[in-house]
Amino acid sequence: MAARQRETDLYEPVKRLLESQGYEVKAEVGAADVVGLRGEELPVIVELKTGFSLALFHQAIERLKVTDAVYVAVPEWKGRAGWKAFVANRTLCRRLGLGLITVQAESGAAQVHLDPGPYAPRQSKARRERLLREFQHRVGDPNTGGSVQTTLMTSYRQDALRCLKTLNENGPTKAADVAQAAGVSRARTIMADDHYGWFERVERGIYAITPKGEHAIGEYAHVLEELE
Repeated sequence: MAARQRETDLYEPVKRLLESQGYEVKAEVGAADVVGLRGEELPVIVELKTGFSLALFHQAIERLKVTDAVYVAVPEWKGRAGWKAFVANRTLCRRLGLGLITVQAESGAAQVHLDPGPYAPRQSKARRERLLREFQHRVGDPNTGGSVQTTLMTSYRQDALRCLKTLNENGPTKAADVAQAAGVSRARTIMADDHYGWFERVERGIYAITPKGEHAIGEYAHVLEELE
């Protein structure tokens, strides 16, 4: 297993990278880990860390008081989880106006993934409309903000429970009749897709409750009362 990179291991690769672009580079100048100067341009500052952390971002933001050209440098990610974390932190760097450099352990190559610059996010109209639809269609406020590792009550689940309640009261029923009785226009799709294992098609266009659905009737009894 390769030894974990130290902050000092990052210095020479970062220095070579900056020098290849015409900068004169020195380490530990004032509070900055790395400083590069090129002609009359603003100085480039690079903060070195063995991984992303709040402390790293705090330090880098502090350096923005000196120059707009501030980078953070960390070891290259490893594995799928490392890649996902890298992508999330790259987005954070972009939002903070910071540049981002990674250093490959085996080769010692430093790579720039992001240059410093103002953040101008493009908003997604589709995502906003999806958010508003979910908000408007959901009944009440059944979840607790900040919940993790728990089943969330979405508007889709609420609609599925309405369908379940209708079948529980009426027995096997045509999808169109379920949609009308439950007030769920997408009842046929919900029962056919059966994401929760609650429904089964017993005849063409006719659905009934599975044993798992019967269990859900008891499990979500309090929710079903609120949906009435």
